[in-house]
Amino acid sequence: MSATSTTTRALVLGAGRVGHAIARDLAATPGWAVTSSDVSSSNLERLQGFPDIDTVQADLAQPDTVKELAREVDIVVGAMPSYLGFQTLQAVLESGRDFVDISFFEEDPLVLQSLAIEHDCTAVVDCGVAPGCDNLILGRMLETMDRVDHFVCYVGGLPLERALPWEYKAPFAPNDVLNEYLRPARWRRQGKTVVSEPLTEVEPVEIPGIGTLEAFLTDGLRSLLTTVDVPDMQEKTLRYPGHAAKVLLLKESGLLSADPIRVGEVEVSPLEVTSQRLLPKWELRPDEPEFTALRVVVEGTHQGQTERRTFDLLDFRDPDTGFSSMARTTGFTCAAMARAVASGTFRQSGLFAPEQVGRDRATYDAVFGDLAARGIELNEAIERPAIG
Repeated sequence: MSATSTTTRALVLGAGRVGHAIARDLAATPGWAVTSSDVSSSNLERLQGFPDIDTVQADLAQPDTVKELAREVDIVVGAMPSYLGFQTLQAVLESGRDFVDISFFEEDPLVLQSLAIEHDCTAVVDCGVAPGCDNLILGRMLETMDRVDHFVCYVGGLPLERALPWEYKAPFAPNDVLNEYLRPARWRRQGKTVVSEPLTEVEPVEIPGIGTLEAFLTDGLRSLLTTVDVPDMQEKTLRYPGHAAKVLLLKESGLLSADPIRVGEVEVSPLEVTSQRLLPKWELRPDEPEFTALRVVVEGTHQGQTERRTFDLLDFRDPDTGFSSMARTTGFTCAAMARAVASGTFRQSGLFAPEQVGRDRATYDAVFGDLAARGIELNEAIERPAIG
């Protein structure tokens, strides 16, 4: 539902690192007034004093609370924990408001397609860096090229300082990272969906300005497995070399098992214990230099010729704002999509994945134009192998 006045009223649900970046970015947009809501008073305190941002402390785990807040604005942006993502989406749609989301919940959002149409809402999910930017790129290439045969996304956020033993810091909760390492990886080969163990298919990837990283399978294709007809697709996580082997050692030792074991008189979950022990070792300090790297490779034919297109994005923590690269690349992408929806650049009733939105050239240009204006550049290289 578009704004009915010259001011666009936006509600940002969640004021963690990413939600904080989204709220500040939208509030800096001329003609926008932002309300940020979170259950945490400390999260909201970090937003006090910024012009055009109001804060509301509320229990967003209650769908009725979400609906009440949503009805007061023109567009809602979701930056909620993944376990609350689906119910939040449903509540916002039932309130009759447009929605842009980055919560990456496990449920299939497309089952709410009819609800979005019924309420004449535009809802776009998975609007981060990956999933998000990579999906937009693939959608645009499906419109640009004659045929796409191969797609692979490499993505990861890492500290610049490689501190042993892990050489890793998590831009979000270690438990979420470990779940990513445990969930079977779905990908596509020769038109068929393949299910593999995560942390496999390890390969080196050279990132200019960073060096050699390793990439391994994770379950990140999500909606791409059902919305596009590309015969070969993979999503791989980037880490410093050797990381996958260390995590596999934990896994093979049973330390990542969710099944409780008895220790003396109590039952404990090895996964929960491991997560708690890793928290202080993987916690990213607010001022710690870090980066997010994204590489998307698309192969197919264009104007009858074999073509390989490589898209690279590399971003670092901003010392001036304090935003981490993950908050920037995820939050600013989401904010850009919210502006595209609110302005009518992308306006269709229904629920959409980013690859579907990326087919629209105006929206694609608007999102990546906004990112470029914030110092997040997407570089494209085209190779046309000689035949014969």
